[in-house]
Amino acid sequence: MLNQSVSPNPSPPAFRASCPIPGAFLLLDDATHVDWEEEEIVFLHWRLLKEVAELGDPAAPLEEKLDTLRWIFTEREKESRPFSFVNCLKVVGCSPLSPLPYVGLVDAEAVRDAIRCQVKAWLHATLDRYPAWVREAVHRNPEWIDQHLAKNPQWLNQQVRQQSAQGDLFV
Repeated sequence: MLNQSVSPNPSPPAFRASCPIPGAFLLLDDATHVDWEEEEIVFLHWRLLKEVAELGDPAAPLEEKLDTLRWIFTEREKESRPFSFVNCLKVVGCSPLSPLPYVGLVDAEAVRDAIRCQVKAWLHATLDRYPAWVREAVHRNPEWIDQHLAKNPQWLNQQVRQQSAQGDLFV
C-alpha cells in the first residue's frame, strides 16, 4: 500500500506530480508548475467520482450529465489514462489517502452496469424539466443536441429562453 509504514513517522509520498493549477492559471505563466501532494491527487480522483452522484439529480444540467456519461463510458483504450473513470475507481478504492473507507479494487464494469440500468430514468427526470418541444428534439436527434451542447453548454437554455420570448406563432 502507498504511504503505509510500521514506523510512527509517516513515509514520504509515493510520488509527486507536477502540473499547473487551473484556478491560478491566470496568475502563473506557462512555465510555472506546482507540485501536487499525493493526497491532493487522490482527493481530485474522488472529486471526479462525486460527479457520478449528480446523474441522479433531476436539477443537474443536461450537458453536465452527458459529459459525465461520456467520461464513464469512454473507449477501452482510454481507461488507463490518468483521471479516467476506471483509474479514479482504482485510486479512490485502493488508496489509504482516500476520503472513503478502503474498499479495494472496484469492478468498473459492474459500476457501469448499475449506472446503465438507471441512466434512462435519470435523463427522463432531467428532460421532464424542459418544455415538450425540447424533449421531442432530444428524442428525435440526440446527437445533434449533444453536438450543440459540446460547443456551448448554455445552448439549450438559450434556445428555451428564445422560444419563450418569441412564443408560439400559432396560438
